[in-house]
Amino acid sequence: MRTRNWPVLPLLAASVLLTAAAPAPDPRVSLLDAMAEELQRNQQQLKLQNHEPPYFMSYQLKDAEQQGIVARYGAIFFDDTSRERKLYVDVRVGSYDFDNSGPEEYDFFGGGRGSSYIANKDAPLDDSPLALRTALWLVTDEKYKAALSQFLKKKGDNVYAVEDPKQAPSFSKEKPVKYVQSPVAYPFDHERWTRVAREVSARFKAHPEIFDSEVRVTADRVKRLFVSTEGGRIVTEETMYGLHVTAVTRADDGQLLDDSRNYYAPTEAGLPDEKTVNEAASKVIEELLALRKAPAIDPYTGPAILAPEAAGVLFHEAVGHRLEGDRQDGDGEGKTFKGQVGKQVLPTFISIVDDPTVRSLQGEPLNGFYEYDEEGVKGQRTVLVEKGVLKSYLVSRRPLEGFLQSNGHGRSQGTRKPVARMANLIAESTKQVDDAELKKQLIAEAKRQGKPYGLIIRDITGGNTNTSSYGYQAFKGVPRMVYRVDVKTGQETLVRGVEIVGTPLSSVNRILSTGRKQGVFNGFCGAESGNVPVSTVAPAVLLQEIELQRAMEGKDRPPILVSPAASTTASGEVK
Repeated sequence: MRTRNWPVLPLLAASVLLTAAAPAPDPRVSLLDAMAEELQRNQQQLKLQNHEPPYFMSYQLKDAEQQGIVARYGAIFFDDTSRERKLYVDVRVGSYDFDNSGPEEYDFFGGGRGSSYIANKDAPLDDSPLALRTALWLVTDEKYKAALSQFLKKKGDNVYAVEDPKQAPSFSKEKPVKYVQSPVAYPFDHERWTRVAREVSARFKAHPEIFDSEVRVTADRVKRLFVSTEGGRIVTEETMYGLHVTAVTRADDGQLLDDSRNYYAPTEAGLPDEKTVNEAASKVIEELLALRKAPAIDPYTGPAILAPEAAGVLFHEAVGHRLEGDRQDGDGEGKTFKGQVGKQVLPTFISIVDDPTVRSLQGEPLNGFYEYDEEGVKGQRTVLVEKGVLKSYLVSRRPLEGFLQSNGHGRSQGTRKPVARMANLIAESTKQVDDAELKKQLIAEAKRQGKPYGLIIRDITGGNTNTSSYGYQAFKGVPRMVYRVDVKTGQETLVRGVEIVGTPLSSVNRILSTGRKQGVFNGFCGAESGNVPVSTVAPAVLLQEIELQRAMEGKDRPPILVSPAASTTASGEVK
């Protein structure tokens, strides 16, 4: 009898359809599984005879991609795409209460003491689970030996140290997190940004006084995979786009002057449009030409208004760094705010929080946003100062007395060891006045002090600070657009040649009042764990007293000849 086989066809078709509808496996999760398998193998078997095994381990892989375009004088000078995968392995010996970690254990160079070989911290760009596990195996072995050596040394050192009953544990116990973020789009219109960079950079050719300039456009994406022996499994993706217009010139007395406009956004669409970029270039040109003609002023001590962005740098350098938890311990730190919780440290109208959960404020993106820190802890809003009273610190998984849990501020760049760092530092005030009133108060305070003028600092390039015990507790800011305000007429005159200096507590406690509108300062902060993206949000502040010292003057001549671009004839020949 002839067999009829037509019913089989629909079943086969259905099977094909079902197979086609199944989602493709996420390569990130496949790599995460490989990391977890190697972690489990090491957790179960890694032990040097007669010594302790690790009590905690974590693996982190950072897959970083970057695209960059740089134009100068109307031509492309740099056009590159790069990608790398890097590993960070944390191995701890001992217990949560007492382990091998400590200030001296910051891992800048890797490798154990006395080791003749340093394991490569690269991960394969191919999605090869075996190659990834092999790379992790070698780094884990190195880190375990170094951790064991450090643990034994630390135990030996403790023989000579007086016991501290208030000593916090070495490492905090945190609830493990399982989180896989959806993939993030990473577009980059290479043709468009190449054209914009060329056209905007060409505008500086018409101004030979500005002898160098640059337009830079960048796009970065970092995929981060994290697993720990506590059960943490995290996959995140972050993108950041940047557009920078910078230029330099010299004043007639030889002082080097620079100016810039910098834009950051988590999406390509968030970058400024071409009209805005051209306006930014025009403003940079206008300000540099004005600064060349501006008089240099002598060192100054007296009242000043810091515009919101400049005030943000003040809070970041003078306060924020000194509230990072890792700076409250260790013999090398000045510990400005140690033991001050519950005490007034700022004027009663000032409050400060650090909040990595805020993606944008008033429509402007914040660089310091993130979901989870480099130690697998959720980023958390942390009240640092409330109505002038110190409430808390920025804490990583390195506990402090009275603060035994991380608030998600363990941050690092690349394969650096995470430490407590700022994210989005936000200063708020209840003593607000409008800009006109703030200027009136500046003039009144200058008159009261017998000063012929006060200062308004409207722009600042950044700053730095010293928090160690091996030097003066001080900070410095580099103002760019400084205006002298005549106390008789209120007239503002652009000046140059000074930089802000001061001691942190005395500076911030001389805030008399603030403006109403907050401003955002986006950038990157460099410290022990590398450069991390940060934001500072603050209103303008009126300081009763600020100290300005003379900036490094420089006596170099400008270029002797006129640039070829400025001396080119209509036919294209150089005169």
